Amino acid sequence: MADEMRTKIDYETISKTLVDNLHLRIKPVAVKFAKSEDAIPENVPEIEEAARHCQMVVSAGKEDKIFYAKPDRHLCAGGAWALGLKELTPTLQSGEFYYKLGKFDTWAACSRTISSIPRIKNPVGDKPVTYASLYAPLDKTPFDPHVVVVIAQPISLLKFAQSVLYHTGGRFKAEFSGIQSVCADACAQPYMTGEPNVSLGCDGSRKFSGIEDDLMVMGIPVEKLDEIATALTIVVGAAGSKK
Repeated sequence: MADEMRTKIDYETISKTLVDNLHLRIKPVAVKFAKSEDAIPENVPEIEEAARHCQMVVSAGKEDKIFYAKPDRHLCAGGAWALGLKELTPTLQSGEFYYKLGKFDTWAACSRTISSIPRIKNPVGDKPVTYASLYAPLDKTPFDPHVVVVIAQPISLLKFAQSVLYHTGGRFKAEFSGIQSVCADACAQPYMTGEPNVSLGCDGSRKFSGIEDDLMVMGIPVEKLDEIATALTIVVGAAGSKK
């Protein structure tokens, strides 16, 4: 059975709203986590060469590419684990991997960070739950995504945060640890919590996918996409809004 939304969303119009109001250099990207082969549309091809999740997101947003990737096409072990595609490797679990990269003072600090990384979990065990990840530019997506990834400048993410708070007010809470930003922060967390998240990015995504230093990353659960996009046009046009 295909995993589809009952609510119909005009992804093309929403993509244009996001691009125009947030002045995006990279199109918003639709990301889906298929639980089985049935959830992959027949006209969506498999990615030809293995890559990292962050590279796949940027490829879809910059080059209008539409494709899916099974676990063996994911090069980044941490990203594949966060997306529910692979089990956690021993070196990541112990803290050895990030310790050797010089990111933390001790293996224990690495291990604490890994244990707090958001990931797509199997509700009945630790086995991987995602069959394949799917990618498409939002305006051309042939599938209903679970999360929409937007890469934008800080001023644009200010408008995004204001749009999230437009109806209810309060505080926008962003969570990140400087690692696994596009996979864990922008995809796994919104998927698991149903709430948008913003991340400063990470060294890996900037190095391998070409996300520029003046850009940040955010993830929107599809259930809140229409509401946020509608609020965005109001917030950007408000009298007190910086143009």
